[in-house]
Amino acid sequence: MKIVVVTRNRNKASEIAAFFGKQAEIEHVTMDLPEIRHEDVGEIAQKKAEYAYNLIGRALIVDDTAFSIEGLGGFPGTCAAYVHETIGNRGILRLMEGVTNRRAYFETAIALATDTGIQVFRGRIEGMIVPPRGSTGFGYDPIFETGGRTLAELSLAEKTRISHRSLALAELKKWMLGQDKTVKW
Repeated sequence: MKIVVVTRNRNKASEIAAFFGKQAEIEHVTMDLPEIRHEDVGEIAQKKAEYAYNLIGRALIVDDTAFSIEGLGGFPGTCAAYVHETIGNRGILRLMEGVTNRRAYFETAIALATDTGIQVFRGRIEGMIVPPRGSTGFGYDPIFETGGRTLAELSLAEKTRISHRSLALAELKKWMLGQDKTVKW
């Protein structure tokens, strides 16, 4: 099976390829997708999938990820990519100075667009904001600890087993396996 992944982030495409391994061929299509402003990451992913499908015209997946920090009132939430591009992990850590509630979570929504419509699948992991550790991953991975390690301290294979994106992909995979074989990938 071939899965078209539409994203400008090659790291996301690599994680998706690692998740599916030899079970699927991943085609990475680099495209800037417009992002609506919404509090629900699933709504954003759905709109991105609609846009991409209208341009490409074949089955594809897109994702969107929120990064929410309890002690900052859920900030940056669905604006995670923009916030990371502008203030980065150092800026987040500066905002966290004196904040005792360091609980945070990642939530990813994977939107699958086919000729029959759009399905959205979600995954979420809980953790804590910590000083940066590790050298793998991308984005907020060095400051997000779950299970005693930051995501940047995990190999790609380890991260693929536990990440928010992998949990959403597992839901997608389960759905795909349950579909009738007339769905064209």
